[in-house]
Amino acid sequence: MPRTYFVYILANRSRTLYTGVTNDIHRRVLDHQSGTASGFTRRYLVRRLVYVESTTDVRAAIAREKEIKGWLRAKKLALIEAANPGWTDLAAAWSSRGEADVVIPERSEGSSSSRREPTTGTTRILRLTAQDDKVPDAQDDNPLGGSG
Repeated sequence: MPRTYFVYILANRSRTLYTGVTNDIHRRVLDHQSGTASGFTRRYLVRRLVYVESTTDVRAAIAREKEIKGWLRAKKLALIEAANPGWTDLAAAWSSRGEADVVIPERSEGSSSSRREPTTGTTRILRLTAQDDKVPDAQDDNPLGGSG
């Protein structure tokens, strides 16, 4: 079973943004919400998941995170508002068992030019459970696990 990697954007009430990448979106968002993931998100209370996209290619996920981090704020806001106009916390409905429906915009495969407009195309609903993000044998040698 191929592993899934997530590029995500968190925000706080004043719309301070944080972009990250992970192979376990549920755990990572909970880390941010509990204040154990990043000094930045802890300091500025950046805890609401407002944007997420997925891929099975770890290199593409890292490249996409770097691409988004390099954008001007206005372009990041346009990306979020295209996929989540109400800035709804996509993780708010997650159950204590780690189950959630996450709306993920589909991106067409192609070049990852930083000049590309933030379009998302179609969207899909991903039924996410805590088990979906785990690797059999619990061996996590992925460099993304601690990325912030």
